[in-house]
Amino acid sequence: MDCLFCKIQKPDFEKEIVYENDFFYATRDSYPVTKFHTLIIPKRHIQSYFEMNINEIQSINQILNFQRNEIIELDSSVTAFNIGINDGKDAGQSIYHLHVHLIPRRLGDIKNPRGGVRGVIPNKQKYEKNKSLEK
Repeated sequence: MDCLFCKIQKPDFEKEIVYENDFFYATRDSYPVTKFHTLIIPKRHIQSYFEMNINEIQSINQILNFQRNEIIELDSSVTAFNIGINDGKDAGQSIYHLHVHLIPRRLGDIKNPRGGVRGVIPNKQKYEKNKSLEK
């Protein structure tokens, strides 16, 4: 299999893994949005969040919480997080192995963070009423 995230699990890439449990591993993003931007990646090759089994769904919360706490210990300027998944081509997924972005945020890192993940469609981030969606 020629999957980038499956390759990271191989011995040559183990130094990139910052944490792992039975179902997932965590690695820092190669193109971070902010310092300590982390990817949570299932060990099993699956494309979509919706393909996870019940054990993986329970396990992902454990690793997200562990990484959150670790990042806060490493950098006391972190005050919040964005958690995101690009699930499918039209949502921006470019590596077809599920991965969850844990993005640390800091006070003042952007002028107005209100709307957060809604910014994936920039003109929808600020909660302005969209008449075209009212039909």
